[in-house]
Amino acid sequence: MANQEDHFKAVISHAKEYGYVFPSSEIYDGLSAVYDYGPLGCELKNNLKQYWWKSMVQLNENIVGIDAAIFMHPKTWKASGHTDAFNDPLIDNKDSKKRYRADVLVEEWVAKIEGKINKEVQKATKRFGDDFDEAQFRATNPRVLRNQEKIDEANKQFKSAMNAEDLEAVRQLIIDLDIADPVSGSRNWTEVRQFNLMFSTEMGSTADGAQTIYLRPETAQGIFVNFLNVQKTARVKVPFGIAQIGKAFRNEIVARQFIFRMREFEQMEMQFFVRPGEEMKWYEHWKEARMQWHLSLGLPKEKYRFHDHLKMAHYANAAADIEFEFPFGMKELEGIHSRTDFDLKQHQALSGKKLQYFDPEINENYVPYVVETSIGLDRLFLAVLSTALETETLEDGSSRVVMKIPAFLAPYKVAVLPLTKKDGLPDKAREIMDGLKLQYNCQYDEKDAIGKRYRRQDAIGTPFALTVDHQTLEDDTVTIRERDSMEQERIKIEELAGRIAQKLQHTF
Repeated sequence: MANQEDHFKAVISHAKEYGYVFPSSEIYDGLSAVYDYGPLGCELKNNLKQYWWKSMVQLNENIVGIDAAIFMHPKTWKASGHTDAFNDPLIDNKDSKKRYRADVLVEEWVAKIEGKINKEVQKATKRFGDDFDEAQFRATNPRVLRNQEKIDEANKQFKSAMNAEDLEAVRQLIIDLDIADPVSGSRNWTEVRQFNLMFSTEMGSTADGAQTIYLRPETAQGIFVNFLNVQKTARVKVPFGIAQIGKAFRNEIVARQFIFRMREFEQMEMQFFVRPGEEMKWYEHWKEARMQWHLSLGLPKEKYRFHDHLKMAHYANAAADIEFEFPFGMKELEGIHSRTDFDLKQHQALSGKKLQYFDPEINENYVPYVVETSIGLDRLFLAVLSTALETETLEDGSSRVVMKIPAFLAPYKVAVLPLTKKDGLPDKAREIMDGLKLQYNCQYDEKDAIGKRYRRQDAIGTPFALTVDHQTLEDDTVTIRERDSMEQERIKIEELAGRIAQKLQHTF
């Protein structure tokens, strides 16, 4: 765990040093849980958005996109339940004065017990080798069963307390599980309270009586209120989806873990409208499709898992997370939810406008059911960054820091490096770059020795470096160096574009 903590610190430091992520308003000592994306960060972020958008909208004939406003009529949030029920259960430790989300404390306790089970499994794997049957071991080993029973009981009690909105029972569970403050080790807890996470502001002049409105806490409602507008103008038939990428805002009291949990963040969401009764079929479809999309990014398969929700949101009849192994543990990366017809019916009731679809195939009017896929763009960014950063020991005993970002996502695809600043090499290098930069994001660099420049490009994650030397002037060839293998090859300038395109080719 200590190594993981060190790695996470290295990721945060590297992100700042190389222009991926900066603390917001840093010259004023920053603003808690708010971050700015630097030159490389916004390139990586845009590449992730583009990849998601293409896979959702471009490759699916029945999915279209919108870009809804951040400000929405206040009744929107009344209908969605956010005004009355968008709360986190918070608990304070009286000794450390630190504040925590009660549900996160319970989740972390469960993760600790799961860790004990996994240790037992690992020990047994070593002991029995190829003959080991993990499923049978988990089903029969007394220590594993005892720990699993503890987990199941804690989850059951927590779910029951939250469903009953019994905050005293939540506090009692934290005490019964002997959960200590991670900072001070104290078990001196306050009562649990609910805290609404929406940011409010005012629209209009206060003299004229300003209206209280909210910064949207999610992007989904912009899709729901535009359901009919989109359906009619795009001429789509159920089943169809509406996709959106946009900012959302939550007044997180316990915002931490770098860009994992922020007060201003970006979501990539798709709401898929289906016939009532067909939602579970599509829920399973999108669960599988979204996991396949994540695996297509090229991050290790073993870092992902599904996690079914213990406590459903008020609108859902099925919900699962795709979790990813960040340096601080397995955490939610994307949610897939069967939202039923809750949202459209709520907006229909409060607005007085019919939000129904006439299905010509069955000759029937109905309010569609919805299956949602919702991914945190900032969390996806962090998953890529934290997996990509490595420190390698080379054959000569030296080391290099390298960002092994999947090549098709890398901020810069190609670095063009003249060996020296004289003898016409910069002019030739610029000419080569001019031939590539319309197609690829390139960086030109002529400062320092070539070895140092290679290291710099490794550290920012550029997959290919082209070195222009005196031989280039004689025979129109350059050296192309690959970031991950560090292998170098001499090729003709006219073959460059095709070779790079081949190496960047990527399928969903």
